[in-house]
Amino acid sequence: MSSPAPPRRVLSGMRPTGRLHLGNYHGALRNWVELQYQYECFFMVADWHMLTTGYDDTTQLQEHVRDVLIDWLAAGLNPGVATLFIQSHVPEHAELHLLLSMITPLGWLERVPSYKDQQEQLKEKDLATYGFLGYPLLQSADILVYRAAYVPVGEDQVAHVELTREAARRFNHIYGREADFEAKAEKAVKSLGGRNATNYRALRRKFQETGDAEALERARALVHSNSRITVADRERLLGFLEGTGVTILPEPQVLLTATPKVPGLDGRKMSKSYGNTIGLREDPDEVVKKLRTMTTDPARVRRTDPGDPEKCPVWDLHKIYSDEATRKWASEGCRSASIGCLECKQPVIDRIVEEIGGMRRRAQEFEDNPETVRNIVAEGAEKARTAARETLDEVRRSMHLRAD
Repeated sequence: MSSPAPPRRVLSGMRPTGRLHLGNYHGALRNWVELQYQYECFFMVADWHMLTTGYDDTTQLQEHVRDVLIDWLAAGLNPGVATLFIQSHVPEHAELHLLLSMITPLGWLERVPSYKDQQEQLKEKDLATYGFLGYPLLQSADILVYRAAYVPVGEDQVAHVELTREAARRFNHIYGREADFEAKAEKAVKSLGGRNATNYRALRRKFQETGDAEALERARALVHSNSRITVADRERLLGFLEGTGVTILPEPQVLLTATPKVPGLDGRKMSKSYGNTIGLREDPDEVVKKLRTMTTDPARVRRTDPGDPEKCPVWDLHKIYSDEATRKWASEGCRSASIGCLECKQPVIDRIVEEIGGMRRRAQEFEDNPETVRNIVAEGAEKARTAARETLDEVRRSMHLRAD
């Protein structure tokens, strides 16, 4: 029998693209700092994922991995509470990815929304590689190897978790069912009657080959509406569609997290690719200089022109950093032109400089003691490997890759 899944385990990670910025912090890292005291958290630096788009130049990879780890620690991730590790230090990720790739339909990977989106956004890169096509399944392996109950994501990443759920369901269906499950399921199909049996098989094939959610729902409805079959056969038919039996790889749940809009200096989303970021360890004087020249409401050409806070990127920063009284002052002052844009920015500048100053001080301690960071990573990898090995032992046994 399978071991029960840890009920409150969380897995998440970041690709090492270099030092982190405020968008990374408020988009994910700040939430992780809170989650680590509520769940059993595993946080990984996803260096293998970095290779899916950046395989052609890895010269700075180790520096970027180190920078991300130091930023995590400076932001408040606690290695005494959460497990911090580097993906490639836990080879079980790669083994589970390989094993899942043997049973995952190609169509499931091709329909992941980000597959075509990133190819369009990164036209200058050659992404016609197996690694790029398969990276969503590697993400699934990252999650499933720890049998994580939850994955904290924003709305735009829900599709990746759904693929993970489908991969787990298919694995359990193939390797976790009763010994004569298929024969009993085929007998149950025949008991549906000629036309219904034909429809069931066609819908099942469509779902299994293309992941068509509508086909799955229609097949479920067909089974539930048939009063001629036994309860046991109904469960078998639903399992034949979805995968039931021993749950070797539990299906993770989405843990939707608040992701406030963090504008860059030019008003667009804060991103390294736009060159509009404020780093978590940036020099305070440089931060002040950047924010003082940050884009504001284009309607305020002159000091006396009234503005609309909802059209000003600085207002989004007020929503993150200012209390209600300060937001009211900024909103009313903007609309009435009783304050200028520099006045409006000042409370935000003060709060950001204060926040970054604290992170800079904490980061310096780890920069001065690289051995401490190496020890944290080594201990994290050992904890992660212990959990991953338990999963792979069960996976190998269920696939008859090892003797009982």
